[in-house]
Amino acid sequence: MEDPYKVLGVARDATADQIKSAYRKLARGLHPDLNPNDKQAEDRFKKVSAAYDLLSDPKKKARFDAGEIDASGAEKARARTRSGAGAGGGFGGFGFGGGFGDNAQDIFDELLRRRDKGRGKSWSPFGEDAGMAPAPGADANFSLKITFAEAALGATKRITLPTGKNLDVKVPPAAKDGSTLRLKGQGNAGRGGAPAGDALIEIKVEPHPYFARSGHDITITVPITLAEAVSNGKVTVPTIDGKVAVSIPPGANSGTTLRLKGKGAGKEGSRGDQLVTLKVMMPDRADDELADFLKKWESRHPYDVRKKEGME
Repeated sequence: MEDPYKVLGVARDATADQIKSAYRKLARGLHPDLNPNDKQAEDRFKKVSAAYDLLSDPKKKARFDAGEIDASGAEKARARTRSGAGAGGGFGGFGFGGGFGDNAQDIFDELLRRRDKGRGKSWSPFGEDAGMAPAPGADANFSLKITFAEAALGATKRITLPTGKNLDVKVPPAAKDGSTLRLKGQGNAGRGGAPAGDALIEIKVEPHPYFARSGHDITITVPITLAEAVSNGKVTVPTIDGKVAVSIPPGANSGTTLRLKGKGAGKEGSRGDQLVTLKVMMPDRADDELADFLKKWESRHPYDVRKKEGME
């Protein structure tokens, strides 16, 4: 495999932030979603992701820099002396006693080069994963942006893993911003036959211009005119299912809240409600006609709103 530093185009003494910045810049341009049916870009994206996976892990990076593992993360074979003994001694445990003399290393190397004829893989007295201690794969972290409506009602979204594999992610109804979905076995590959890690997907809900969430309920503030507040008429209110007509009750004030059953978040049959809070708004500039009318009306129908709220 290629040197991960060269793949990302950074120096060997690059900082973690420099490595991350280089990866993000390359990944943005090579992402399969932006380069459909481009095999070359897809292969390059995989190499960039693999390089970042190694260099973003402090332990893997340190071991690679020390020459203990290669660019794929696999253990490098330990050097052995010509007498056939490694740093820990001879090969007596495998039947390579002193009688082999200087030929012990040659015999051992020959064993390592043998092929399993039925499977076409290198044979080793230690098993297929010689030199690699089994270790589960690391979890892979992703961020998934969804709309307010997708979070409220649920959705299926497609993401692309660092390997280039496309994966359909089911976002459950009433998903919360910042919540995490765990996909078993969809993370980084394990080593030595150990299982792969998981894919951890953090949900990012895009803010809505006028909707908000309160548990499974959806809240919205709807402005109404003075005439609408006193006429007991109907106003059009938006919901995540579309617009609906809502009747304004007599004597409605700012702060009056109406409940629209089943128009909140969740799956069909167990959705929350939509809470519509009314806000009475005067014209930007009240003209003399309106002012005169209200003065005459108030002189015949006096009422003290502050006393009603206990402020006197």
